[in-house]
Amino acid sequence: MAVETGPRVPDPSLRPAHEVLAELGTDPERGLSGAEAAARLARYGPNELRPVPPVPLWRRLLARFRDPLVILLLVAIVVSLGAWAVEGARGLPVDALVIAVVVLLNAVLGLVQEVRAEDAVAALAELTAASSTVLRDGRLTTVPSAELVPGDLLVLAEGDAVGADARLLSAAALRVQEASLTGESEAELKDPAVLAAPAVLGDRTDMVYRGTAVAQGVGRAVVTGTGPATEMGAIADMLERTRAEETPLQKEIAAVSRSLGLLVVAVAVVVMVAVVLVHGVSGPGDLVTVLLLGVSLAVAAVPEGLPAILSLVLALGVRAMARRNAVLKDLHSVEALGAASVICSDKTGTLTRNEMTLTRVVTASGTAALSGTGYGPEGGARVVSGAHAPVLAEARAVLVGGARANNAQLDGSGGQWTAQGDPTEAAFLAALPKLPGAADAAAGFSRLAEVPFTSERRMMSVVDEETGTGERRLFTKGAPDELLARCSGVLVGDAVEPLDAARRAAAAGAAEALSAEAFRVLAVAARCLPGTGEEAPAGSGVLDAPAGDGLEHDLVWLGAAGIIDPPREEAGAAVARARAAGVRTVMITGDHPATAGRIAADLGIAPPGGPVLTGAQLDALTDEELVAAARGTAVFARVAPAHKLRIVAALQADGHVVAMTGDGVNDAPALKAADIGVAMGITGTEVTKQAGRMVLGDDDYATIVAAEAPRGPDTRPGDVASGRPGRAGHGGGRAAHPGRAAAGRARGGPRVARAVPHRVLHHAGAGAAVQRPELPLRDQQRVPPAVHEPVAVGGAAARCRAAGAGGAPAAAAGGLRHASPRTGPLGAGRRRGLAGAVDGGAREAPPAGAGPGAGRGVLSGRLLSRRRPARPGTRASRRPGRCRRRCRG
Repeated sequence: MAVETGPRVPDPSLRPAHEVLAELGTDPERGLSGAEAAARLARYGPNELRPVPPVPLWRRLLARFRDPLVILLLVAIVVSLGAWAVEGARGLPVDALVIAVVVLLNAVLGLVQEVRAEDAVAALAELTAASSTVLRDGRLTTVPSAELVPGDLLVLAEGDAVGADARLLSAAALRVQEASLTGESEAELKDPAVLAAPAVLGDRTDMVYRGTAVAQGVGRAVVTGTGPATEMGAIADMLERTRAEETPLQKEIAAVSRSLGLLVVAVAVVVMVAVVLVHGVSGPGDLVTVLLLGVSLAVAAVPEGLPAILSLVLALGVRAMARRNAVLKDLHSVEALGAASVICSDKTGTLTRNEMTLTRVVTASGTAALSGTGYGPEGGARVVSGAHAPVLAEARAVLVGGARANNAQLDGSGGQWTAQGDPTEAAFLAALPKLPGAADAAAGFSRLAEVPFTSERRMMSVVDEETGTGERRLFTKGAPDELLARCSGVLVGDAVEPLDAARRAAAAGAAEALSAEAFRVLAVAARCLPGTGEEAPAGSGVLDAPAGDGLEHDLVWLGAAGIIDPPREEAGAAVARARAAGVRTVMITGDHPATAGRIAADLGIAPPGGPVLTGAQLDALTDEELVAAARGTAVFARVAPAHKLRIVAALQADGHVVAMTGDGVNDAPALKAADIGVAMGITGTEVTKQAGRMVLGDDDYATIVAAEAPRGPDTRPGDVASGRPGRAGHGGGRAAHPGRAAAGRARGGPRVARAVPHRVLHHAGAGAAVQRPELPLRDQQRVPPAVHEPVAVGGAAARCRAAGAGGAPAAAAGGLRHASPRTGPLGAGRRRGLAGAVDGGAREAPPAGAGPGAGRGVLSGRLLSRRRPARPGTRASRRPGRCRRRCRG
């Protein structure tokens, strides 16, 4: 029986809470009755997304036979069996049996890889059943989140997972971590006050959403949407409607198969007609003989070994990438990743750690910088400006004050540091060990009372007692402007001096400068409580705002802390390696434009102050305008899932092969639409893992680039490379036309099939088309065909020099590099795809003193293998030999 999706409440974020309660029929004091909740559950169904029915194993096996090349081989089997029957069915149909075995083995190999990938993804899943606390019949009850219904009163507390979309009724210092839905790294402060105008998802402060988590505070909310009627359900529906793209290899194999099929038929017909015209046909027997001749030619022309070789080479690449914590769900994804010319990456959790980190402290005497990222204790402090001793003393006071006015906790069990509570508060706790003496000083106090944070006050305070002396002190943390208004003194070194107008302006300017650099800025102040009249008695607990106002005056300004979700330490190098290999990185995030631009500049994705397009600006662009804008924009911020889909589609329409990475539910539709979607295995949601074709077991962007690997400059996106020094593509002659499975090899080298056509440099006539990522397809240039001259490269004779005026030679260790009078070496980021990054670029260098084979050629999508010593006679040899075009040296 079909169920309704739930009552339609017109944008509850724009309606007063009492109107939403009335429309849902909910008593704000008692909630729903148990009977009413059961009736609504039967009416609207469980609070679950529509499950995707599993595909039976037999259907998945049959799907392996839908490949155009396999279909061509199946036709060859039928024709062979027909010819065998016409000849009298003597003996066994050897040709048909051999082709059938090859086809079956190819299907089984692909299916086994698919099943293994599913098992690996399942092993990364979190097998936890979420529950929610609701008010029913006037009593608090914990129920499975799947049983939530519209109209339920949710009771939210720190650490709870939000089970459904809901309109806030009340909130006290409530902060919700919405990164999985919006991409924002900072917990969002919630307020039940109705919004004045429609807002994007990340700015709806009076709503909470399914799939998010309470980082701090408490609140109550009425459920407005469950199951498919939630924001997560809308994304799941978008995901279901999104069509998965075929990989470049699949598209080209389909084209090759069609061309090959037509060619085979044409050759067979031409031969049969020629035989009839030359020798004539004297009877039915001769006609049968001619037909059998044509059929034999057709069957012989079909490359029955190509699918098996292709699957084998791709399977080797999949296994090698698995060793780098990259799990691929199907074999063809290996090639798609290697062919990528643009990597679109989410920011939070992918390029950054999604761990707020305190990296800057500004005080009256100067600035201190703290190293290290994340919640671990690793790192230290250094003085950036000002006198060393005073700055460190003041910075220590800031960290101690911020750590005391704090309700977060750090957990380092299992070797992995995690935060419980507000991530910005956890940043203070993580910073304590980085400054000597700070942790011990913070541990020397015990809490007596707290004045909670509220959106009106924008600060929180605690009353602490110092162990041993019994001295009571007030620590306050909050917005810089609020604290400055309550301060009358400033800490300078170890002394307190009056906060005059000049020092007040300097403190305000320092806080504004941090904010301009995209830091989340929190100021810290303190005050000694001198007499019993102002002392907070032990056990007084939580104080209300009036009591707090009686304490929070004549404060001493300690300084301001800059907190940010910093880039992963390895991400910047990975972006540089991708750029050197000709792959462009684009950041797509739901975070604020200033934060996105700062992180992009730190990573080298975009220049400081570079253009940042927001979701609102994207809505004003047509599809054609977006294609043009995407060419010059590397940062997109404050975007919704639908915007991410449009950006990916625009890049694909401009001729790019797009890889998309992400971890949140909001990334899933774009992951599915991209040529290859890469999901995070640790922090990624289950929806994202199912949508992606690749799952990173270590959540590290650098793994994508390391898996992609340097191709030799002669290797194009889609080529199958062997990973040996001096063998870009395969070890010998190069495929001269699309689809050619080259069996050419260097002397003494094994046969490695190059099963994928040339897409980037295809020699034709007088010149070669060279695609450049920064130019549209119509502006691609043509360069003269390369001519080779021998030159010593580490003792080897191998160099390519472009013919034509001014063609600069470009030597490459272990590969040939094409050069152009206009662009210089094409390997230096000029060609689409991961081409041209050679030793000293994207290839990992072996350690000093290591023997041959110690270095690892990081080939993604082709074949990852350890570098083996080149055989004599190859172009990477220590003696003169042959270059790729067999030019004598």
